[in-house]
Amino acid sequence: MAQTRVKARSPRKESVFGERFAVFAECLLTGVWIAVACLGVVTYPAAFAAGARHLRRRTTHVGGGWREFVADFRAAVRGGWVVGFAGWAVAAAVWVDVLAARAGIPGGTFVGAVGIFALIGLAVALLRAAAVWTPGTRWRALLADAGRRTVRDPAGSFLVVCGLAVVALSAGFLPPLAVPVLGAVAAAAVAVEERYRHR
Repeated sequence: MAQTRVKARSPRKESVFGERFAVFAECLLTGVWIAVACLGVVTYPAAFAAGARHLRRRTTHVGGGWREFVADFRAAVRGGWVVGFAGWAVAAAVWVDVLAARAGIPGGTFVGAVGIFALIGLAVALLRAAAVWTPGTRWRALLADAGRRTVRDPAGSFLVVCGLAVVALSAGFLPPLAVPVLGAVAAAAVAVEERYRHR
């Protein structure tokens, strides 16, 4: 009798494991797609938005693949390139602050630290906005809402920061690893947004 129960349960465990492994593999593949889409330098917001939407489809068992990713990327890049350009401008301003701190300018250390924390906050807000992007939505509205969620949900924002830290550590340890891990960051942002929505 006990043996019969064990046999009945084992296929269920394999299917759950298989499903989770498939999602993990999909995250890694999506990371490669995101990396390719980021080659446009200012296209990274659109790349993450398309990647997050692909992962949302995958976790809800809705079909989709490379073609749908490309279609979403094209739709997201229409307004997303402006966000990407602004992000690089902010990063450049923070880099100037860091250089000022290193040069020993009075108050430079404080300004540099504030700049780095602000840059991290903006990166989290951008990822959270990309995680909920859908065709036809405006990036300005998405970012405003994501900025509020970033502040109101510090635990979720911290999880996204951890995802970014994993990418940085992967790049430092073995640079090619950072490419597939980008998909895990997109998945983390999607999971954080789902958690916030259910709360």
